[in-house]
Amino acid sequence: MSTAGTDRALCIGLMSGTSLDGADGVLVDFSSQPPRVLASHGLPLPDGLRAELLALNASGPDELHRAAVAAQQLTLVYAEVVQALLHASGVQARDVSAIGAHGQTVRHHPPGALLRGKRVDPRDPGFPPYTLQLNAPALLAELSGIAVVADFRSRDIAAGGQGAPLVPAFHREILGRSGQSVAVVNIGGIANVTALTGDGPVLGLDTGPGNMLLDLWCLRHLGQAYDRDGAWGAQGQVDRALLERMLAEPYLALHGIKSTGRDLFNADWLEQQLRGFDTLPAADVQATLVELSACSIAQCLRGLDWGATPLSEVLVCGGGARNQALMAALRRELDGMPVLTTAERGWPVDLVEAAAFAWLAWQALRGRPGNLCAVTGAAGPRILGAIHPA
Repeated sequence: MSTAGTDRALCIGLMSGTSLDGADGVLVDFSSQPPRVLASHGLPLPDGLRAELLALNASGPDELHRAAVAAQQLTLVYAEVVQALLHASGVQARDVSAIGAHGQTVRHHPPGALLRGKRVDPRDPGFPPYTLQLNAPALLAELSGIAVVADFRSRDIAAGGQGAPLVPAFHREILGRSGQSVAVVNIGGIANVTALTGDGPVLGLDTGPGNMLLDLWCLRHLGQAYDRDGAWGAQGQVDRALLERMLAEPYLALHGIKSTGRDLFNADWLEQQLRGFDTLPAADVQATLVELSACSIAQCLRGLDWGATPLSEVLVCGGGARNQALMAALRRELDGMPVLTTAERGWPVDLVEAAAFAWLAWQALRGRPGNLCAVTGAAGPRILGAIHPA
């Protein structure tokens, strides 16, 4: 498909992740190597919209109408972020090739996932794999005057893949180093790992909960959207019995290609884990959830095949990189392995995922694949995303 602006190398990436804390945007210049961020901007989601997006992760009344309205409201936030990026950079809309807008995931049922006691199976017409991100890309194209690439996961799912994680290919572009094995850990609502092996393929998977359960518990007990710097979690004591129960979750024991989300790790899951621990202080639960995230990430890193090149360092991005209690727990679990943030390698922790979707849009415009089969399990490389012209 011919799209205006494909001769230019500027793309905007937008991301609102499973943490539901806000919408982040970046304007990236792909004419240089490595790519260069020209501007960044983030906006918090309005409280009502955040609550509605969270509610839409579960079945409820009038879902179709509510989801359509929420998608439009989210897109208005996206459009505001785009305008702020253009203003900050002095770039005109006509000079931007495309916006990569991931949308807000409210359902993610990849092949092999166990949901409601039944396995998602491509051969089962009653329970097929699918993924759903709320978005209104046509509206965003209309408001911004820029082509929009959206719905990145569906093509990978259609090709038998997990549809996630999609950022490892971009991690390879910006953080890979020849002859060295590096792990990139993105700690958003869900934590995922990219293994940039020094002598083999790029690997990647969702390890389990990142900030999602921490934020849920903090909101419930402190009335705050998240535990700033991990200060509250650092005050509590880890309950080993509760931690062992949580670590027994079957998803965490799965090896190989896998992805997850709020469909599994949600308030109901946490309530089940907490049965019998009613008298445990809330701060101790928070400390135990911190340890759960750190242990599941470390367990994943230890279980990956790094080939002939041992893992040399771990680079952390996403909101979890700002949680000092979580970073300290991860360093303890990895015992001597250098654990840094991507900011120490030139990429601010809040910008990596948004920049990845700018890159995926750039790949789509050029007719190049955006997925990695070794990561998602898709049948082959696929061009990801549907293009909505300006």
